[in-house]
Amino acid sequence: MVGVRKTGRAGRVVGAVVAAALLFGAAAGCGAGEGSGAGSGSVSGAAGVVRTSPIADQLAKLPARVDGAKIVVGDAAAPRTAQVLVDPRCGYCAKFEGAGGEVLLKLAAEGKVKVEYLLASFLDRDGASGSVRAVNALRASAEAGKFAEYQAAVFASQPKAKFTDGHLLAIAAEVPGLRGEAFDRAVAEQTYEGWVGEAEEAFEATGAQGTPMVRVDGRSVGSKDGAMFDAAAFAQTLEAVGIGGDTP
Repeated sequence: MVGVRKTGRAGRVVGAVVAAALLFGAAAGCGAGEGSGAGSGSVSGAAGVVRTSPIADQLAKLPARVDGAKIVVGDAAAPRTAQVLVDPRCGYCAKFEGAGGEVLLKLAAEGKVKVEYLLASFLDRDGASGSVRAVNALRASAEAGKFAEYQAAVFASQPKAKFTDGHLLAIAAEVPGLRGEAFDRAVAEQTYEGWVGEAEEAFEATGAQGTPMVRVDGRSVGSKDGAMFDAAAFAQTLEAVGIGGDTP
């Protein structure tokens, strides 16, 4: 059971007690109330390392839209839906996004699935991790029509310490067409802080006690066996639930 205390107008989680093992069993993940488990890359300077996705060209063509507290990537007419629950400061989420997450986005680019992102920020405690700032920037990227490419770059560029505005803007600079007055202002002023709180509440409402998680038809896939951290294994896991392969 998660004990949660909220504060601030964003309604973000600032305290929770739970072990990741309760959710993932033998697999790894970031449990609500734990440290970020970050470590996907070394920090270089104040802004941190900036990396882009190896499939950035495909991601640049993927449509994304805001649907309440979710951001949905892919063709609205795609035959299947996968829900992805991640926190930008969770190191295991970064590992997932570089493996299983990339598989999902490739399938979305092929029109085989649409991906609903629930962006959590429970790892942020009074701004200590920058999760809230990162989710705010991700929401701003959706407004600019650049979510899929920016989201992948944000996880690929995850810092060891915390996300800062400078780092988030440096990442955005590597996404063609994203930087501009509207996006930069949204990052600096945390324009979507209220939406960030709504997204966190939607994450909590799922009953999930940690990240990353992928749900298909309301059931978690690839978590307990760790398949989500291996691209080939996760592709097989998705085929087993009817996503990918030779499906239309």
